[in-house]
Amino acid sequence: MNIPPEAEIPLSARQLQIRIGERVLCRRLDLEFLPGQCWGLLGRNAAGKTTLLHTLAGLRPAAAGQVLLDDRPILAQRRRAIARRLGLLLQERAPAFPASVRDTVLTGRYPHLGFWRGCGPNDHALADDAIRQAGLAGLETRNVQTLSGGERQRTAIAVLLAQAAQMMLLDEPVTHLDLREQERILRLCRDLADRGRLLIMSLHDPNQALRHCTHLLMLHRGRALHGETVRIGTQRLLSRLYAQPLTALRGPRGPVMVPY
Repeated sequence: MNIPPEAEIPLSARQLQIRIGERVLCRRLDLEFLPGQCWGLLGRNAAGKTTLLHTLAGLRPAAAGQVLLDDRPILAQRRRAIARRLGLLLQERAPAFPASVRDTVLTGRYPHLGFWRGCGPNDHALADDAIRQAGLAGLETRNVQTLSGGERQRTAIAVLLAQAAQMMLLDEPVTHLDLREQERILRLCRDLADRGRLLIMSLHDPNQALRHCTHLLMLHRGRALHGETVRIGTQRLLSRLYAQPLTALRGPRGPVMVPY
């Protein structure tokens, strides 16, 4: 998707530094995230991917610098207002309450409801569409506590879709999903970006990022490398990122990186 030069900057990091204790995970990150972009966040275990996503979502303060949401510091904004613009798929979630899939997905509409106003026909329509997109049609009345791990993951994705935020941060969105569902969900994410939303998602498989993401953000030893996927998604850089020699094979949709 071509982004016009005058496009708004809904989310940006300004001289952002993130640390846990004395360990610096990211320093002096200056980056603008634009509508229509799909970012793949890559790095080894404990590189700081989840911490960075939580910081971008305004759930934790940065050690230095700041995150701007619509050109305003995100930490100065109310959570309900943030949730209307930005949705977050958490990697770890509290145990599910004994509710149906449809009622659970409807919770994604809560940031858009006024006080004492319940869900209306439009909210139900958005929830049903989210259930369909997440591949849960036919499970609407099932108790979420009886779902498989993959079905619960897709329910969480459906909640995020029902939220209808223009910015979506997803922490390992394909966890617990089989190969077919992984590919379908990642194609859905790329389709949302192609239709003008901003997506940032952490992934363990660099090949998934190479196939579906327009941009990459790599975290490595406190440094962040970012750019277009076609420019920085190289064998050399990915081998250094994972401290694992990789070789590039020619695939039907571009190079495929495999260890050797």
